[in-house]
Amino acid sequence: MSAARISVAKVRAALTDGSEVALIDLREFGRYGEGHPFFAVNIPFSRLEHDAPRLMPRRAVRCILFDDGDGIADRGAEVLGALGYGDLHIMEGGAPGWAAAGHTLFKGVNLPSKTFGEIVEHELGTPSVSAEELRAMQESGRAPVVLDGRSAGEFTKMSIPGARSCPNAELGYRAGQMTAPGTPIVVNCAGRTRSIIGAETLRLAGWDGPVHALRNGTQGWRLAGYDLDHGRTAGTLPEVPPEGRKAARRRAAALIADYGLPVLDMTALDLLEGTARTIYRFDVRSEAEYRAGHAAGFASAPGGQLVQATDEKLAVRGARIVLSCDTGLRAATTAIWLRGMGQDACILQGAPMEEVAPDSAAETPEMRRMRPGTWLDASRGLDFRAAHIDGATWVNRAHLWRERPRFRAPITVVGRDPALVEGVIAELKHQGHADVEAIPSGPEAWQAAGLTVVASPDSPTEAECIDHLWFVHDRHDGNLDAARRYLEWETGLLAQLDADERAALAPLKPR
Repeated sequence: MSAARISVAKVRAALTDGSEVALIDLREFGRYGEGHPFFAVNIPFSRLEHDAPRLMPRRAVRCILFDDGDGIADRGAEVLGALGYGDLHIMEGGAPGWAAAGHTLFKGVNLPSKTFGEIVEHELGTPSVSAEELRAMQESGRAPVVLDGRSAGEFTKMSIPGARSCPNAELGYRAGQMTAPGTPIVVNCAGRTRSIIGAETLRLAGWDGPVHALRNGTQGWRLAGYDLDHGRTAGTLPEVPPEGRKAARRRAAALIADYGLPVLDMTALDLLEGTARTIYRFDVRSEAEYRAGHAAGFASAPGGQLVQATDEKLAVRGARIVLSCDTGLRAATTAIWLRGMGQDACILQGAPMEEVAPDSAAETPEMRRMRPGTWLDASRGLDFRAAHIDGATWVNRAHLWRERPRFRAPITVVGRDPALVEGVIAELKHQGHADVEAIPSGPEAWQAAGLTVVASPDSPTEAECIDHLWFVHDRHDGNLDAARRYLEWETGLLAQLDADERAALAPLKPR
């Protein structure tokens, strides 16, 4: 379907008119991260059919698409129209047009969340300690407990020596099982945001000991000249006993009252689902708890990561966000932060946690030896560099759309990510290729099938890897200059905001 053109000025007005709107950057992740409007959400063209229904669940939502001014938004509108989206618009001039109109294209990702963290620190006066101060405490025998508020996988990649993993939303719920009441706690992340939000989450939960954020996180630790641990497993989060769960419910009720948080029961949720609004339903507990049973229709989104990366879960401004949690505490603290970012978050109470049947594995065509024709690899560019089938050609759907290369049939498309494979298949069929086959797979399957697997460290080139964000990409891999530049970028976000962007971020205060 065709989509109406809309000026940059009208896009700006749409972002603040109070009605639902999704501003979607269709460029690949690397291009998005090099500069985009503050409220834009990335749905790369290469993953469009896969990601759009999750990020924009209501097909009637007003959706504004943009690109690099190269026309890919027109093709994106065609794809979305086929999926049933009916209120589509294309921003004139794309990202370059936004900049030409005098508006900022922000580098980086998770912008609303990271900028909000800086505002929280400024407005709430979050106590913090430097790496040097923490190290001195550890060496003097006055060591606080260090809790890492990131995900378990990030903790394993690198961690402060002696730290324990406790993702942010779990801090207020489980800290009492990890140390004695009154113990000083320092919360760290890799940079700034989750250290700040984690420390404030503990304060919201009523921790009765000193709480500090580790200033600049693991990057600050390395910049101070200290070594990190690598490869430590996060371990299992401690169980909360019945008395702890009762205390969590009491604290949740107090936060709901103090901050005026909206609460829904199942009846109210059923009524809400009958309205013309986008509704996101998230279970903010740990993934392990979610897998054991959750409210019907709710997706897993651990609260700490949801707050940290709203742009990866929420594409529609003005949508209703319903949060589920067994005791209410993790939902309450998550709602406080989301509402501070201008999101309409509420808490579901009384929903039964249904047992979940194990997912049945999707059948995948069997890997085979090389057949005649063309073999394409739709993996991310850096994954292709690391390992690919000898003779396969790397392909990105956006390049495929732009260049329209001809391939010898039959065409076999492999790749680690099924969404990327299916995107390439869809584009090949759109361009008239009929004899195509998708085999989502990776190096282990290729080697098991007897195929030769090779690496190509410089191919695709950096310029071709539009799916990878090169901006300070190696800050966690020993490049201290990149770490410095990242921290300068993060602390400089506030100064780049215009009045509308700044007005959307306001930490909640107790009533």
